[in-house]
Amino acid sequence: MDANTNSIVSKVWSFCNTLRDDGVSYGDYLEQLTYLLFLKMADEYSKPPYNRDLQIPAEYNWESLTTKRGAELETHYTHLLRELGQQKGILGQIFTKSQNKIQDPAKLYKLIDMINKEQWSVMGADVKGEIYEGLLEKNAEDTKSGAGQYFTPRALIRAMVECVRPEPSKTIADPACGTGGFFLGAYDFLVDNYSLDKEQKEFLKFKTFFGNEIVASTRRLALMNLFLHNIGDIGSESFISPADALISDAGQRFDYVLANPPFGKKSSQTFTNESGEQEKEDLTYNRQDFWATTSNKQLNFVQHIKTMLKTTGQAAVVVPDNVLFEGGAGETVRKKLLENTDLHTILRLPTGIFYAHGVKANVIFFDAKPASSEPWTKEIWYYDYRTNVHHTLKKNPLKLSDLRDFIDCYNTANRHKRSETYHPETNPDGQWRKFSYDKIISRDKTSLDITWIKDKSLADLDNLPNPDVLAEDIIENLEAGLLNFKSILQELSAAQ
Repeated sequence: MDANTNSIVSKVWSFCNTLRDDGVSYGDYLEQLTYLLFLKMADEYSKPPYNRDLQIPAEYNWESLTTKRGAELETHYTHLLRELGQQKGILGQIFTKSQNKIQDPAKLYKLIDMINKEQWSVMGADVKGEIYEGLLEKNAEDTKSGAGQYFTPRALIRAMVECVRPEPSKTIADPACGTGGFFLGAYDFLVDNYSLDKEQKEFLKFKTFFGNEIVASTRRLALMNLFLHNIGDIGSESFISPADALISDAGQRFDYVLANPPFGKKSSQTFTNESGEQEKEDLTYNRQDFWATTSNKQLNFVQHIKTMLKTTGQAAVVVPDNVLFEGGAGETVRKKLLENTDLHTILRLPTGIFYAHGVKANVIFFDAKPASSEPWTKEIWYYDYRTNVHHTLKKNPLKLSDLRDFIDCYNTANRHKRSETYHPETNPDGQWRKFSYDKIISRDKTSLDITWIKDKSLADLDNLPNPDVLAEDIIENLEAGLLNFKSILQELSAAQ
């Protein structure tokens, strides 16, 4: 970054810290920055050399904010947020359910003034994106906000994208897109690996990405994140739907699905009972295209993603361990997935890489296929990057280099020509191993939860990891256990 860019980054961050002293969280700061930055950039685009009509009412444009102070500014800003939330397209989506979280009018004016002093439209997308992504990551680290479940580690996203290797002029979807991390990862890959012509650039900007995000505040951050990275435009229609992707099959089919559906096993909805109290009830989705009816949100997302793919489509999806071993509907979904798609690769992920604790997850890679009387999956290749691997978010975060060996083993040049690194005698700790369809289908409940490497900490007391790593592991296991207990308690309460 050049000196001017560094100066802007430092201003944005220092003001964030000032507001945090007033009790404004990263998430709240991010939202206010989103509203104001969007209006400022719209103002810049409405002037020469752009001269674009962006349909923002004059009484609620950027200049209407810069001319006011004190209580008048606070009142006007609150009214502006409410009115712009009623507009159509991306404008309305950005301002949906917006609220002023900066109660001190002097600080609000200072933030407006800071944004007003810069020309954001001439800044590179990488610079604006870097500022915003940095704030999103900080927000994810704030465990109280729960924002971590909407933020997938960027190193993991890049590894998944490198394996799938999306091509230009093809569509990419994420039915639970959070802050848009997979879209940005795919966008960067396409820009870095292809010399795109004008038509391909236009397709990439406006027609490549499609997503769903039901949480208004998260959807707003996603839209702004993409816009700052040069995906979409202020005047274009929103390509991130507020609809629950699981409700129905929208009918669209995509070339690629890259996703990390939200954590939490159950789908639920909140309602008010006869006594006026808020209650939750499990949601099941009765869909003709689903192989099994279940309230397990993760299994429903796997089924939905299969539906979303074209017959030539490819998917890479982060799923928790329960998707690999759960009985009942889980067994049905796994069998159908093995039969109807080519489920060719599973990456076992370590703990300590997600901002939401207690998550034990995997990435499943599968290709859609046309109908067939024979199962499409012939063998599944596993990469165990969990056993004897220890990551923590602060001291040892996941880096792309950590997954480089997996990417090499995946062999994107020709994944049908792979070589195992596991050998029972010469290399029993080899992390790359294949299992045949017959072997897997004969397992209890068709479980895909397979490990073969010995846990060294159990076998050798002299080889225990550092105390802080052990402590992290204990916290992960306790929180995973608590999540299970909560789901059991909810089921018991619902049954009474």
